[in-house]
Amino acid sequence: MTAQGSHPTTHVFVPSRVNGPGFGAGFAVFPGGSIDPADDDLATRWFGTPEERARACGVRELIEEAGIAMTYDGPRPVPTDQDGLRAVTGSPPTPERLPEIARWVTPNVLAKRFDARFFGVAAPSGLEARPDGVEIDRAWWAAAADVLEQHTLWESLMWPTYNTLKELAACSSVEEVLAKRMEQVPPPIGAR
Repeated sequence: MTAQGSHPTTHVFVPSRVNGPGFGAGFAVFPGGSIDPADDDLATRWFGTPEERARACGVRELIEEAGIAMTYDGPRPVPTDQDGLRAVTGSPPTPERLPEIARWVTPNVLAKRFDARFFGVAAPSGLEARPDGVEIDRAWWAAAADVLEQHTLWESLMWPTYNTLKELAACSSVEEVLAKRMEQVPPPIGAR
């Protein structure tokens, strides 16, 4: 997830997953996906260790889904004729520029399991995304409170996204977002 703005409202980057088959279809989400075997190599190149595979996955998915490359100097759009991975390799960010602000692991009782890590990124105002049209059909910047107002839990927001947005809605600056370290909150009993 990326954050931009300074006052009075910080905006978050919110892609919408393509309607159709697949996990989270039609939901407002944060960029991301499953760790690929190649993420170990990217993590080693960018961060010096394969242990950073989740962070590397987040950087790769931001490129693939939104056409945004996270470099040492911050996120920047990737033109369609350029290789976003090469842009990151030429100037990789440090882990400190991509702090993990939340981690959500599904309970053992659910059939569909995930271990989602949310990383924060400071983004310049006006940064434009290029949704891939395959996984993401649209993407926009909005105040976290507005996303919560326009989307409904379980209908277009998953529990981790909903709770993360609630926490981010209380932030008054990008610095506050990047300093967040959220605790996982279990869904209410009987929730989907």
